[in-house]
Amino acid sequence: MSDASATVEKVEPSQNKEKIFSVINKASGWLEALGFAWLVPLLKLGAGDSPKEQLGELKRVLLIPLIGIMAFLLAWAVLAPKVQTSLGAVPGPVQVWEQVGNLWEDHKRERDKADAFYERQDARNAKLIEAGKADRVKHRTYTGKPTYIDQIITSLFTVGLGFLIATAIAVPLGIASGLSKTFNGAINPLIQIFKPVSPLAWLPIVTMIVSATYANPWEWMPKSLLISAITVTLCSMWPTLINTALGVASVDKDLMNVGRVLQLPTWKTITKLVLPSSLPLIFTGLRLSLGVGWMVLIAAEMLAQNPGLGKFVWDEFQNGSSQSLAKIMVAVLTIGLIGFMLDRLMYALQRAFTFSANR
Repeated sequence: MSDASATVEKVEPSQNKEKIFSVINKASGWLEALGFAWLVPLLKLGAGDSPKEQLGELKRVLLIPLIGIMAFLLAWAVLAPKVQTSLGAVPGPVQVWEQVGNLWEDHKRERDKADAFYERQDARNAKLIEAGKADRVKHRTYTGKPTYIDQIITSLFTVGLGFLIATAIAVPLGIASGLSKTFNGAINPLIQIFKPVSPLAWLPIVTMIVSATYANPWEWMPKSLLISAITVTLCSMWPTLINTALGVASVDKDLMNVGRVLQLPTWKTITKLVLPSSLPLIFTGLRLSLGVGWMVLIAAEMLAQNPGLGKFVWDEFQNGSSQSLAKIMVAVLTIGLIGFMLDRLMYALQRAFTFSANR
């Protein structure tokens, strides 16, 4: 009995260990997609895997990138004070980090002012209601200056709207182009003509058209935001359109022939055969489009002075204070980090919806 019990005890820890590694391996793809690949070797080390192998992997995915970042920060700190501009010396990492704190404090102060404004408004309206003067009750929106965090949220909403419009246009056109050589031949010259057009060229045209047709803007959709979103759409839709057409055209011909033999309707052919096979390339196009849209948006906001991070950068450049250059560099780093996170988000969605990314 004792020998049997010892055998069971040995088997159970082994099975538990295999289950833990199975869970870690399944999670590794998602962690990599979200930019946390360095967690995988740490989890495996904690689960009792080979220290030598996992420490080598940790060195590759965490230590080497950190060394690169530290080398960049060191070079920045050493070289920045040596470069003099009209606004003074180029700020180093310490000065830029100080401005991060200042911008956050400005945001909190502005939110406190907004909360105080609404408290006073609610108290005033309550007194009017008690006095039987409900008809004089008014609800006004706080109109303080947008903070840095508000500008980030505005830019994210704008690029999200432009990206959704671009996707809604580009994916159907790409599917039609991939399925029909005639349609592809008709639309390809237009793609080649409009794809290289700069957002700076689209912006005046979009501004005039929106101003003429969008006479009564909704409160949640001001003209400036719609102009930026449409500019993003016009510049970012092409990678999705081209990759969708390529993905649809690359669908296995035997698979399409099966659909014809079964006499599947066009809609079922697209949803059951075409889309599942072409999703990897479609998502590649979507990732490229989102990256292009984010870059285009900043340029459009700067040129048109529409609310967002682009306007923040331009306002600080025009401000010309001793802190302006550091704040601009904060914005540059923010733009880069948000672009990275948006790409990781799209990659995670690609893993969730495509078979090839999960193999």
